[in-house]
Amino acid sequence: MSYFLAGDIGGTKTLLQIFKEGSVHEPLLRKSYSSVSYAGLEDIVSAFLVEANVSDVTAACFALAGPVSGRVASLTNLPWVVNADVLAARFGIERITLINDFEAVGLGVAAMEAADLLLLQQGVEQEQGLRVVVGAGTGLGVAWLNVQNGKYIVHPSEGGHLDFAPIDETQYELLRYLQQRHHHVSYERIVSGPGLVTIFEFLRDTNRAAPSVELAAAMSNGDAAAVISSFAREQQEEIAVKSLNLFTKIYGAFVGNIALVALPRGGIYIAGGIAAKISSQMQTGCFMQTFLDKGRFKDLLATLPMFIVLNPEIGLLGASVQAMESKQNYL
Repeated sequence: MSYFLAGDIGGTKTLLQIFKEGSVHEPLLRKSYSSVSYAGLEDIVSAFLVEANVSDVTAACFALAGPVSGRVASLTNLPWVVNADVLAARFGIERITLINDFEAVGLGVAAMEAADLLLLQQGVEQEQGLRVVVGAGTGLGVAWLNVQNGKYIVHPSEGGHLDFAPIDETQYELLRYLQQRHHHVSYERIVSGPGLVTIFEFLRDTNRAAPSVELAAAMSNGDAAAVISSFAREQQEEIAVKSLNLFTKIYGAFVGNIALVALPRGGIYIAGGIAAKISSQMQTGCFMQTFLDKGRFKDLLATLPMFIVLNPEIGLLGASVQAMESKQNYL
């Protein structure tokens, strides 16, 4: 019996699953770990395999939030170095593959079901056309998919680190605010979980709005970005609403920029941990407005299909698919 191990490793959490061949949707064990609570991936894998009570893993794939080239990779938002050969030797795994986290999301998009998607824009889908996956979470990821030999091949990138391009006076002030903190201000500094907190701090520090005592207390005791989003959606607190609106506006403009570069007639897929949680704002708010606000190319962008990926484990699905394929390629 062949067992496969897959992992989606991000700056906030590490998600692992182990499954039998052909049973990617029915794992023996799936578990989430707080990444910052461990010194490295080896410690998490060790604890997971003990709990799964499985020692004979044939192949594994780990999707990492950072640039991946070869057998050793560092994570962008964690002080970890992941070495595939060290992992293979320690756990006796024949084949270990390291891929970029958004390469995994792309592989997951290619393998997902219709129920995993929420329509943002109908567009006119071109069969086997180029696809783009964009997603904000702890960071901001971008990947491209094109068809080769009858299946989609994923090309990861670091497009989230493109220079932030403000489109109005408030955003120009946000840029200047961030330039005091960072040498280079990328979109990821803004369109991400930490970026939503940064927008909140900008609005607070420039006296555009002030948080309530309840909001400030909740932010200090939990996930600040999630708290801001919650207070915006459920309590309509002014600074939270303004923060989420500005975040969504910049997110839409960024996706529009990526769409102009790629012209993804096969569809745009908005993944990451944030979009599904604020789907109503993205459907009815300024996300679509700024996505389309590209002057003479508004009508062209309106022809591109666009979806929110609802499956929160899409990256894990992609890593699982790659784990099985790596075993087949190895044989």
